[in-house]
Amino acid sequence: MNKFLKSRLMRSIVPYFVLGLFLIITYRAVMEIEFFATHINRFWYVLTPFLVGGIIAYILNLPCNSIQRLYLKINNRLIQKRSRGLSVLTLIIIIIILGVIAFNLIVPRIVESIATFAAEAEHYEATFRGWMSTVESWNLPEFLPEIDEEVVLGYAYDFFANLDTDRIASSVMAGFGSAFRALFRGILMAISTIYILLEKDKLKAYTKRFVAAVTTQKTNDSIIKYSRKLNHNFHMYIYAQTIDGIILGSIMTGFLFLFQSPHALLLGLILGIVNYIPYFGSIFGTAFAVSIMALTQGIPTAAVASIFMFIIQQTDGNVIQPKLLGGSFSLSPLLVIISVSVGMAYAGVFGMLVVVPIVAIFKDVLDEYIEHREYQKLNPSLDEETFMDRGIG
Repeated sequence: MNKFLKSRLMRSIVPYFVLGLFLIITYRAVMEIEFFATHINRFWYVLTPFLVGGIIAYILNLPCNSIQRLYLKINNRLIQKRSRGLSVLTLIIIIIILGVIAFNLIVPRIVESIATFAAEAEHYEATFRGWMSTVESWNLPEFLPEIDEEVVLGYAYDFFANLDTDRIASSVMAGFGSAFRALFRGILMAISTIYILLEKDKLKAYTKRFVAAVTTQKTNDSIIKYSRKLNHNFHMYIYAQTIDGIILGSIMTGFLFLFQSPHALLLGLILGIVNYIPYFGSIFGTAFAVSIMALTQGIPTAAVASIFMFIIQQTDGNVIQPKLLGGSFSLSPLLVIISVSVGMAYAGVFGMLVVVPIVAIFKDVLDEYIEHREYQKLNPSLDEETFMDRGIG
């Protein structure tokens, strides 16, 4: 039997057998694509809270590590031994305190701002008609399309008049069930975040052991090298964008207060948050703020404010951000714009947020590969090990 299994005939049959088995599995997968898609979606739905918890834990690990270092400086063996758990507990307490402060001081102001904006909605029609009258007085060339204010307002009226109130009511009732599921998933996410923070060192050590066990030493070294770079890039990106968002949001809020905007705090907060999205975030945030100012305070005020906001935005993008990021993200603006667009297309807002550090790593890999090839062409006799020893590869 062993001779038959090792025979030339058997060795020649095996590839065809494997190919046939692969084709059968592929055919069944295609025919049952809906079945597989349903189960994959269900598995992804179950897994999502833990993945989101992992992402949150990764972000919170930055302040958690700083708190842990403070505990390790205390000359007490018991505190040093329990430093990780104490740092997680301290971080949770800090988050709760900040949440209470925000809920009592900031949230009411934001809610009041939104309510004021909604209450004044009836005045926006008059504002819009005033804009249209101004545009008509400009005597624009005939080849430009004529804007009929009644048609535009008619679309707005039709939209609100045709809202299906019964459907909205049923959606609200169904929303209670969705809210319960969301609460349950939120609890799962919070629990997974806490446990991942607590078990961070064990998870990291186990992952390193697994990678080392299934890869060669050279591949393992490369994975560790680029994982450290990617981790550094994400840390720098989160740190820099957070600090920059606080700076930009604070400056914009103070600036909007100077212009007596009733929505200064809300707009400043929005500008600080959307700043996490490279290039597009501050542009869209500024455009949104100018639009709100145009509706609430008039076009002249908004036009003057937009000039100063543009100057602030450019100063931030060309001076403050590069100083915070250093040389970690020396990417061309075109590459960043393309990367953010691709990230948005495949992963939505989350893709826009994380794509830049990932692209920075790919650029590093590509730069090193190009340097590798250039050096090999100049030194044809150089073997791979010597090249790696030189620290170029």
